[in-house]
Amino acid sequence: MGALARLLSRRGGASGGGTATLPPRGRAPKNLLHASGMSTEQLRITWIAVSWVLSYPDVQTLARYGEVRALAAELPEPARSALLRTVDVLSEQDPVTVQEQYVDTFDTRRRGCLHLTYFSHGDTRRRGMALLRIKQDFRAVGLEIGSEELPDHLPVVLEFGAGHDAERGAKILRSNRPGVELLRLHLADISSPWHGALVALCSTLPPLDADDRAAVLKLAEEGPEDETVGLDGYGLDGDAGDLAGQTFASSGCGSDSAAPGPVPVDLLRGRPS
Repeated sequence: MGALARLLSRRGGASGGGTATLPPRGRAPKNLLHASGMSTEQLRITWIAVSWVLSYPDVQTLARYGEVRALAAELPEPARSALLRTVDVLSEQDPVTVQEQYVDTFDTRRRGCLHLTYFSHGDTRRRGMALLRIKQDFRAVGLEIGSEELPDHLPVVLEFGAGHDAERGAKILRSNRPGVELLRLHLADISSPWHGALVALCSTLPPLDADDRAAVLKLAEEGPEDETVGLDGYGLDGDAGDLAGQTFASSGCGSDSAAPGPVPVDLLRGRPS
């Protein structure tokens, strides 16, 4: 039984099909940025390494695998082994095969989506506001993302947290924690070589609380929300409307398109310090 199947099996049980009992919410740690036990430097290193590994494997990305190995050597477990395992498997394959696997993994499967707000809001008007909040976090440190990319693309968010603002980067990741967890479970289920990158990423985040677990169960069972009526009349103005329009105009997660996935904008200048 795969990880997702085991997760969904919790819906049933001895109670006769009711929702599984989830652990009570614990007291949140005071320092959420370091709730994983990693230092800020280790968080930054993990995030930029994962960002590079999850980027479309073009020539530039493939050339960074050596740097990822060097960065991983500075990290605690399980991030170190997980990242090394991923780059080792990918490095053993020819580039065309890696690119084909990447497209199949992240561009043709809804559960393989790398756009964080897709999991939390699906293709709905609320996603425009969620995207705007992320864009405002970028602007707070003087960054603008181009119209060719959505700001919730996971490698972009990770580059932002690694190179510019760890606190805001961590906030974006925590607010989309259920989607990150579902992506990790999905990659484990399909035995994806990129699973190790998600293991490393999740090791930087606080443990799932009861609400997170319930959200993961709901996502695994029902999938993200969908709106078929378009955006007209919903009152989305300015950037929020533009961003929502981008999500509807693009091929979106889970499309049948075989085009390469989006490549993150280059937010980082050199190694995180």
